[in-house]
Amino acid sequence: MRVSKVWQQLLQQEDLNFLLTNRIPRLAATRFMGWFSQIRHPLVVRLSIAVWKLFSDLDLSDSKVKTFRSLQECFTRELAPGARPIDSKEEWMTSPCDAIVGASGTVHQGQVFQAKGFPYSVGELFGRPEDVSPYEGGTFATLRLTSAMYHRFHAPYDVIVRHVTFHSGDTWNVYPIALKRVERLFCKNERAVIHLTTNQGLPVALVPVAAILVASLRLHFLDDLLHNAYQGPTEIPCAAAFQKGQEMGWFQHGSTIIVFLPPGVCLHPSVVEGSRIRMGEPLARLASPIRSAPTEPQTASPRQLLG
Repeated sequence: MRVSKVWQQLLQQEDLNFLLTNRIPRLAATRFMGWFSQIRHPLVVRLSIAVWKLFSDLDLSDSKVKTFRSLQECFTRELAPGARPIDSKEEWMTSPCDAIVGASGTVHQGQVFQAKGFPYSVGELFGRPEDVSPYEGGTFATLRLTSAMYHRFHAPYDVIVRHVTFHSGDTWNVYPIALKRVERLFCKNERAVIHLTTNQGLPVALVPVAAILVASLRLHFLDDLLHNAYQGPTEIPCAAAFQKGQEMGWFQHGSTIIVFLPPGVCLHPSVVEGSRIRMGEPLARLASPIRSAPTEPQTASPRQLLG
């Protein structure tokens, strides 16, 4: 039996999983990984990736490059051209990332669920309660990235980024076992709330949530790298336009993106808890796929894209 299978079976033991992934100095471990992953030494990189493959289902066959100068380059690898076809149908909003679908459902009285019996406030998650009202009665979906998955995320539709709110915080593991034990976990962890508007004028929010060993978050339309020691402004107005499927940023490790959609936008029937979805596949259906004339450019500037 592969080591990864044995490891996964061990992690299914809830007490052991919680002990190994949460009852350690989380912030210290995260900062260490941020340092270690940037070491540029061929032997360190090869051994690290070999160990990573032993304990996970890491597959680099669709990577644009096969040799990496650091572990971080492997974490944040680009895909080979055509590896993730983008569904071009106007009625479909696509998944921003590769993921396992977690909790999803309706935003009711400003609350959603991270796991059964564990509600949390969208206002607390956003940090700006006034931004919650467009999603009341709408839909949310939790998309969890494992450590072995592709870590970059992309625009789910033709959108303009209007505002980012950054919250420094803890780095609890976002594995389902932790979500069933730690109340309001997503509201405690480091996260960025990215407010988008589609070219039809519909509001959409993407909330990338950091977790243990996730050292930073790169958003291509911001100059600064977002991380736990970030000292810059936490309320960041934006005006960056992206086309559907265009890359918006990346995690330096696996984590979670929570998607919030307004009323009338419904999840694809296949988007259910435990299912897997790939970036570019249909995530949700728009109620009225009538394209309106954009009021701003449809691509970000080179400076915004390079970050």
